[in-house]
Amino acid sequence: MNNLNPIYTEKTQCQDCYKCVRECPVKAIKIQNGAAAVIPEMCLLCGHCVDVCPANAKKVRDEMEKVESLLSSKKKVIVSLAPSFVSEFSSWKPAQLIAALKSLGFYAVSETALGAQQVSAHVAQQLKLQNGKVFISSACPVVVDLITRYLPHFTPSITALLSPMLSHCKLLRKRYGNDTGIVFIGPCIAKKREADSHPNLIDAAITFSDLRKWLEKKNIDPASITPNETDHFVPGNAEEGALYPVDGGMAATIKTNCSVHDSCFMSFSGLKNIINALDGLQDVTLENNIFIEALACEGGCVNGPQAENRNFTALKRYKVIDYSHYPRKKIPRSPSFPINDFPSDAAIEQKVFDPQEITKALRQIGKLQPHDELNCGGCGYDSCRDFAHALLIGKAEKTMCVTYMRKLAQNKASGLLRTMPSGVIIVDEHLKVIEMNKNFARLFGADIEAVFDSNPGMEGASLEKIVPFHGLFTHVLQYADDIIQKDIRVGNRILNGSIFTVEPHTVVGGVFADITTPSIQKEQIIRRSQEIINKNLSMVQKIAYLLGENASESETVLNSIIQSFSGDIDTVK
Repeated sequence: MNNLNPIYTEKTQCQDCYKCVRECPVKAIKIQNGAAAVIPEMCLLCGHCVDVCPANAKKVRDEMEKVESLLSSKKKVIVSLAPSFVSEFSSWKPAQLIAALKSLGFYAVSETALGAQQVSAHVAQQLKLQNGKVFISSACPVVVDLITRYLPHFTPSITALLSPMLSHCKLLRKRYGNDTGIVFIGPCIAKKREADSHPNLIDAAITFSDLRKWLEKKNIDPASITPNETDHFVPGNAEEGALYPVDGGMAATIKTNCSVHDSCFMSFSGLKNIINALDGLQDVTLENNIFIEALACEGGCVNGPQAENRNFTALKRYKVIDYSHYPRKKIPRSPSFPINDFPSDAAIEQKVFDPQEITKALRQIGKLQPHDELNCGGCGYDSCRDFAHALLIGKAEKTMCVTYMRKLAQNKASGLLRTMPSGVIIVDEHLKVIEMNKNFARLFGADIEAVFDSNPGMEGASLEKIVPFHGLFTHVLQYADDIIQKDIRVGNRILNGSIFTVEPHTVVGGVFADITTPSIQKEQIIRRSQEIINKNLSMVQKIAYLLGENASESETVLNSIIQSFSGDIDTVK
């Protein structure tokens, strides 16, 4: 058996962008050595990280080998087909889809919606037996995990019933025998964990995406199949249960003509919407029951994480409602068999740290004062304090903080410029100084050096007031035509230097050395100065880049610069 969590990270593809952290509703992601790993015991399997990962590093566990083995080892394997098949495969007739599944080796196909009808029957019975209580549907496994793990004060409100899928499996086992194999096919990733935890009821769960790939691999086109009279759902067609994959569908299967006027029936979809909806209900005293139909995916299961398209919600809703048969006189139904089940997941322990510990963690990433806490969200957390908490529990790394890494890069780059033997300057398109070292200031007299001492780096100073040959910088900015190893006379001195493009038409840098010497040493000094300048050019370009970018890889870049530069320092001693 494949014991991987149903959602996992392919580490070689992870680009440490932290988008999964940013988008995960419960922050069930741990960053380790720059790669994002899903924390199984925290993960709800909502599938959102799979959707948003730009590198496609988040993967869904593949069950196909297990299913194919099941088909070869059992005489009868039946498909439990999620009711959202109506919107997912709308270009195929149900009979064509059934025929296609049979051609893959399945014995028969049955609608999961039959199990949904049993769930609704039991909920209707519970609502009659109790009063003044909040009931939260157990139909969506993602919502059940959200509540039991993160909102445990609402756990007693969950209807203690099997999900529609598991209820359907129980129905199929009762009718076709325990030796029958059962495979669920639908848009939901969380069904894989349900299958893992109920091996006595279901053998495997695959997704609509898996089915599409499988049909393509076997060169089966359902649209081209002419079904026969045996290609129908067993043991029969579902009725109102087919409404389950849309908002309000479950409520309509519990009470006929349920509308907005029925204050005891409410429907919410989307995890954030559900969390907001439940807020305040825990302490309220009710005269009547409130039943909350909660679906993790916005718009309902028709927009499940493994649906082909997450848009067109109105059209999908129309197709589902149009397909379903609504037998008003049968609603509410009477339960046919027991489907009691109690949520067993323990609540996630939310570790609390005292303010001093949070402050200490913030200092590690350069957040020394409240105004340093930018709350930019670049790390994936909503605030710097949330990030500090993640650092303390080992879910995050300091390198995730963009501002911290940028400051680190700038500090190291500035330190390198200070120790370089050549005079170095970097300016922007307005000839304003971005950075310079003291050796450059020293080249242009005591007054400039004094200004540098009072304002190290002279950021924002005008180059036109520092050097008489600022026109050369303007030329490189305008034409991106680098000037390499040019002798420039400044008064009675000669400077040899290069002016080069860092960012075309935006940033240029310069490296200079004074080669004014007695004639007997001039040739040797010029040669050594040019060697130093040539070696410094690439370093200054890298440093200029680091000064202007959010460099998450700054440690590697800067360490390579330091290593190569150390030889130059020894050379000029």
